[in-house]
Amino acid sequence: MAAIYEIFGTDAHKMTLELMEAVEAAKLIPAGASVALKPNLVLAGTPEEGATTHPGVVSGCIEYLRAHGVQVISVMESAWVGARTEDAVERTGCARVCEAYGVPFYDLKRDETRLVETPIRPMEICCRALDADFLINLPVLKGHCQTAMTCALKNCKGCIPDREKRRFHTEGLMRPIAALAAALRPNLTIVDSICGDLNFEEGGNPVQTNRMFLGQDPVQVDVYGCRLMGLTPEDVPYIGLAEKWGAGSAWLEAGDVVTLNTPQEGADYPAASGLVKELTRRVRQESACSACYASLVRGLYLLREEGATVTSEIAIGQGWRGKRFPGPGIGNCCALAQKYAPGCPPTAKEVADMLRGL
Repeated sequence: MAAIYEIFGTDAHKMTLELMEAVEAAKLIPAGASVALKPNLVLAGTPEEGATTHPGVVSGCIEYLRAHGVQVISVMESAWVGARTEDAVERTGCARVCEAYGVPFYDLKRDETRLVETPIRPMEICCRALDADFLINLPVLKGHCQTAMTCALKNCKGCIPDREKRRFHTEGLMRPIAALAAALRPNLTIVDSICGDLNFEEGGNPVQTNRMFLGQDPVQVDVYGCRLMGLTPEDVPYIGLAEKWGAGSAWLEAGDVVTLNTPQEGADYPAASGLVKELTRRVRQESACSACYASLVRGLYLLREEGATVTSEIAIGQGWRGKRFPGPGIGNCCALAQKYAPGCPPTAKEVADMLRGL
């Protein structure tokens, strides 16, 4: 089996079936194994907005597995801190897929956890993810305001409880994401890159590239994702750390990628815009959670669209708890700032309204 298989098109269900058939995925699954599907349902947004996995990816997996005799299938995910998973599974269309196929959906925010040793420390991981006999990761390739990109490795962050997610952010994201990859490695990764937002994890500016790809090694999958987005693995430090800690290989040659059809329906990935870096040049970030940071970035983007400019430095993150700041702050952690947008997290509109008032 080659390292990466890719396919072009717009029909997520059909593309998923063709990818799984091309690699004869059923031969990878032990007889009688339970299979868990882990999409990206980070928030209550539609896949067309560029943040969440298309429901056709989930239905394609289920249909393929059922056709090859897999009896025990589940779908599992937890939305990011501050969002309700039940809203995300409904809004994305994943709930309808699960209902149609009679497959249970498990909100991992409510799951039990176990402490697992990792290269940096013991880490809480959800039991349903650990106990699945065969884990299929279904991320979206997209940008991220703190880690530059998110794909296979970071999508596994949905398999930890919110308290662990917050701890990831206090530790700077890169090392804990890589450590989680060493402790929880999916057996197969199918990437939805049909219309991911290449700037924002929460979507809103989708880029239609009409592509999906599959791999067994999540590190190689992320290396290929970087390549498509015009990044290098060095731009995303958790990739190199994950390789160092045994989660996979970052070695990927041109011949390791097999294309299943002609890319007539595909589109090129635009060059990195540098938009997030520009928007956040005055941000004083101290262990900020992704949801709060995303609201800030989106709020700054809204102001930019209005032609407004924020000249003050802005505080955000758990590291500002109990500390005074002479300018604006974002979220409840920055309650002692001169002025702040309350919430955990506040919405992008609330952030923009507060900053607009300056």
